Formats: sequence, C-alpha cells, structure tokens
Amino acid sequence: MTAQGDLLYSETEDDLRAAVRALLADRAGHQTLLDRIETADPYVPGLWKSLAGDIGAAGLLVPEELGGQGASHREAAVVLEELGRAVTPLPYLTSAVVATETLLGLAGRGGPATELLAGIASGHTVAVLAVPLSTAPDAEPFPSGTPDGEPSPPAVTGAGPLPAATVTGVADAVAADVLLVPRADGLYAVPAGEATVEPQTPLDLTRPLARVTPEPGSGTRLAEGEAARAAVRRGLLAGAGLLASEQLGLAAWCLEETVRYTRERHQFNRPVGSFQALKHRMAQLWLDLVGARAAARAAADALATGAPDAPLTVAVAQAYCSKVAVRAAEECVQLHGGIGMTWEHPAHLALKRAKSDQIALGSTGRHQDAIAALTNLPAPE
Repeated sequence: MTAQGDLLYSETEDDLRAAVRALLADRAGHQTLLDRIETADPYVPGLWKSLAGDIGAAGLLVPEELGGQGASHREAAVVLEELGRAVTPLPYLTSAVVATETLLGLAGRGGPATELLAGIASGHTVAVLAVPLSTAPDAEPFPSGTPDGEPSPPAVTGAGPLPAATVTGVADAVAADVLLVPRADGLYAVPAGEATVEPQTPLDLTRPLARVTPEPGSGTRLAEGEAARAAVRRGLLAGAGLLASEQLGLAAWCLEETVRYTRERHQFNRPVGSFQALKHRMAQLWLDLVGARAAARAAADALATGAPDAPLTVAVAQAYCSKVAVRAAEECVQLHGGIGMTWEHPAHLALKRAKSDQIALGSTGRHQDAIAALTNLPAPE
C-alpha cells in the first residue's frame, strides 16, 4: 500500500509499466499505427483483449468483489503513461477510467451498474460515457428538459437541426458495446445496437470521434437526479486527472525521441544536439517534464486516496500537463527538421494527440478558472 502523498513509482507499478510497454512495442509500434490510420479503423485487432483481459488493465479501478483487480488510480495512471508514449488507439481512458468511475459512483445501488462493471473489468465490455470529449468535470452534461419532463427542443448547429438526443464528438463511441447516456430524467445504459453511431473526422486519428443518437426510449435507467449527476462528475474528474498521465507519457516520448535524433543527426561534422541553442531547448523541455510528472502523479495519488483537494489537484495537473505535452510535441516536430514534417514519421501522431488532449475533458482555460474558483482567487479585472 502506497502512503498518501508519495509520488514515487512502486515496484508493482514498475512491473505493470514493463508489461504494458512490452505489449505495445510488440503489437502497436508507431509503424503499425501509421499503417492503420490510413484505414477507417485505427484500433489494432486483438490489442484490447491483450491489454484489458490478459494483463487485466481494464479492471484496475474495479474492486475485487466486483470482478476487478482492486488497484488504484496510480496503477491506471501508469497504463495511461505508456498508452500516451505510444499514442495507442484504445478506449482505455474512456472505458476503463471515465465510464468505470461513473459506474463505481452507482455500484452501491447494485443491479445493471454492477453487472456492467464486471463486464468492463473482464475486458468483454467497452462502455463509453456519451458526452463530448471536451466536457469538463464541472460541466452540466444532462439536458435540462421541459417542465413536463420531455427533452428540450433540438439545438440548431452549423449542420442543421439535430435530434435532442444527439451528442457529437463522443470519443471511442465506435468501439463501445454500451453507451452511458445522460438524459433529462437520469443516466441510462444504452446498448450500442440501440443507437446510431456516425463516425466524425477527428484531428487525432488515433482517437476516433462519433455523433451518437440513441433510439427514443432505449436503454435502462441506472440513476436519476443528483445521484446520476454525482456519478458523471466523478467519472469526468477521474478522466481529467488521469489524462495528465497520458500527456506526461506523450511528452516523455517526444523528448527522448528528439534527444536520440539530435545525437545521430550530423551537420558540419557535429551532432546537431551539440549546438548550444538546441541544448537549451531540450533542457527546458526536461525541466517542464519534471514538473509535469509531479503534477500528474499528484493528481493520480489524490484520486487514489480520495483526497478532499482532488478537484484542485486535477485542475492543476490538467492546466500544466496539457501545455507541456503540446510544447514537447511541437519541439519534436521542429527539431527533427524536414523528416519531422512528413507523414512517414510518427511525430505528427504525437502532435495531433497533444492538441486534441489540450481540449479534452476541459480546456486549459477552463481548468485555470476552476483553480481560481477552488482557491477563492479573484479573476483580474
């Protein structure tokens, strides 16, 4: 058991990291991903089964009595670090973290939520919370409804009117077996077969987005009122906190790859990495990475221990780590020179994931506003 506030990695976490990294290196290397994003399906066949079922990563947050591993957010954060390093297209953040935490908020009620958790933990079920990827932990994803309980009239978007139940920008919905759908009267579990899932074109081709329209009256109600809202907030908070670990892993790969390349690339009979200007840029990235690791580990530890300041710690981690990931990916592209600008090099995968993650589960500005509110720090006039 790790002591609260200990940000170091335990031996168990190191072993888990080694297992996940070996799996991804063998089955989902960057060249494999570059080949797959040319297709309509970026997911590597069989990889989810190996990670979720064989390694047991999908059930890390699920208690043993519900069929899971009974681990914590610290271990799940290690998995996300490795998925971030490899820019792996898997529904881990959306299913094993966000949806799982949402259902754990309802597990005490028994019934369908408990059954879904068992399926997720075994790796047989992928569940996705049907909200836009950009939804922040303090957002209100439930339709307000009309006084008689009917859904609100459809909103008009640039593409024309959409049905009231339609949600756009849902990450990994194309891989979901079950959709957790917020409605005006509660949270519902809707089988994917009872919803229309239309793929959208994302910036990050390794994290598919979709427009989701559940059939009217479909699904089973899991909770209503404040219980449903609290469960969704719990899921989104855990997702935002552990997204920082994905961003950490991505930034770490970008720095390591840049250092390796600048050691090997020569100009004027010298490694380009020996030039002082480039040394300074990479040294600054390393300092940023150290700060990002501290912030991401603090967020994972706060979630794991149920710390009362978890919302603040998560907001700090997201506000900081999202910027570090984008800057590291930008430097990776630029310091690779011409090859970094090509489709054949994986640097663009990292940059697109970093930019997509920058607005996922709340933008940097949204988290900075949350920090100000939680610390009673007034905004500048």
